[in-house]
Amino acid sequence: MPSSGVRPDPAPAPGATGSRPGPDFDAVRQEFELPAGFPPEALAEAEAAAARAITAEPGRIDATDIELVTIDPPGSKDLDQAVGIERVGRGFRVHYAIADVGAVVTPGGALDAEVRRRGQTIYLPDGSVPLHPPVLSEQAASLLPDGPRRAVLWTIDLDADGAVTATDVRRAVVASRARLDYAGVQAQIDAREELHPAIAALPEVGRLRRAAAVARGAIELELPEQEIVQDDDGWTLRVRARLPVEDWNAEISLLAGTVAADMMLRAGIGLLRTLPAPDAEAVAGLRRAAERLGFDWPDGASAAEVLAGLPDDGSAPVLALRRAATTLLRGAGYAAFGAGAAPPPDPGHGGIGAPYAHVTAPLRRLVDRFGTEICLAVAAGRTPDSWLLEALPQLPDVMSASDSLAGRVARACLDRTEAARLAGRVGETFEVIVLRAAGPEGEPGEVYLPDPAVIARCAGAPKAGVTVAVTLTAADPSTGRVLFTAIDQ
Repeated sequence: MPSSGVRPDPAPAPGATGSRPGPDFDAVRQEFELPAGFPPEALAEAEAAAARAITAEPGRIDATDIELVTIDPPGSKDLDQAVGIERVGRGFRVHYAIADVGAVVTPGGALDAEVRRRGQTIYLPDGSVPLHPPVLSEQAASLLPDGPRRAVLWTIDLDADGAVTATDVRRAVVASRARLDYAGVQAQIDAREELHPAIAALPEVGRLRRAAAVARGAIELELPEQEIVQDDDGWTLRVRARLPVEDWNAEISLLAGTVAADMMLRAGIGLLRTLPAPDAEAVAGLRRAAERLGFDWPDGASAAEVLAGLPDDGSAPVLALRRAATTLLRGAGYAAFGAGAAPPPDPGHGGIGAPYAHVTAPLRRLVDRFGTEICLAVAAGRTPDSWLLEALPQLPDVMSASDSLAGRVARACLDRTEAARLAGRVGETFEVIVLRAAGPEGEPGEVYLPDPAVIARCAGAPKAGVTVAVTLTAADPSTGRVLFTAIDQ
């Protein structure tokens, strides 16, 4: 389903200027018992780590001559990745610098214990609950373009078709040249302006990697992505258009994650993000849905190819088919192996079409630090440290619980914003797109209201992929409950 759409670094809420009640995000914090700060011991460790000068260290190379930039949403401060791509012969060399959180978090210390409790950064529209103290995540460890930073540098060589030919990973000191945002880079691309040298080849590499992903069966849903933003009347929702440069940049992150997973599987130790490949029954169900909605499914075409070939027009049939495709991606989890535990029988990630490991967002996600440390040990030909081996079996449960919490918080924020935006309009009629029809036992279906961008339950919703008139029958900002009822045609 759509992402939470919460902004990574929103401005403080000014409060609604109209009569509409606003969503209570503090109530969400209280409901899910989110921490308001860090323990003093953890903060002290973070501040001491931030104050340490970046000096020559054994095994850390000087890579400050490499052209690197960050590309993130506007306002982001927790910058995990910096990218630089250069042409080498007929192929490419991808430099991907990742914040070296392992250099600032001491295993077994107070900060390590606290981040293991948190699991990941939790984002809300009016501020985040960070995994690490901001003195690290938004300053000393973030790959900001204000001086050298410790990083883990992936160097991945690709051939002319974008296939991997060589991989290296090691600790380094890097210097980002610029802090770019997606909209600005996309505007340059659309205007055919010259890009920063670090990303001049990103569009070409991104397209090559995306084509390879579709060929190997990667599933991209591309459902409406709800975003909670502020307007003159408080908080509202809109659909955030995903830009091509975001997809290309994401392919670089996926490239590093698939390379890391391959490295782990070869070494027999690691931590994978897993998702079963779509089974035959699910694919057959999607094919039947495509036929009902009027889409062709060419002989021999995969679900990935059919979805990738859909028009990007936001029409009711397209949105309904993309919603139906969510049944292909179920059962996500984590699999730790090594130190006596065998790799999972199916190590793949069905949404990516290949084995995959989280290693590119350590400032925001706990597991990435551990995955990175495993890859560094494997690349150096040494056995991972004992603290790492001891932690591996515990991490799947920690991350699954953290993912669940993050998802529930994001959903609660969306629900309350949707309900607050529609409060006072109960009884009004709206035109909506049916994403999922009501069930045979009377269970509500699901509909999409484009403005404001609301996805909610609907009693009596007819077949998917049509536009219908509905009445708003419930909108409760205190619980987030929104319900429409289809008007008999």
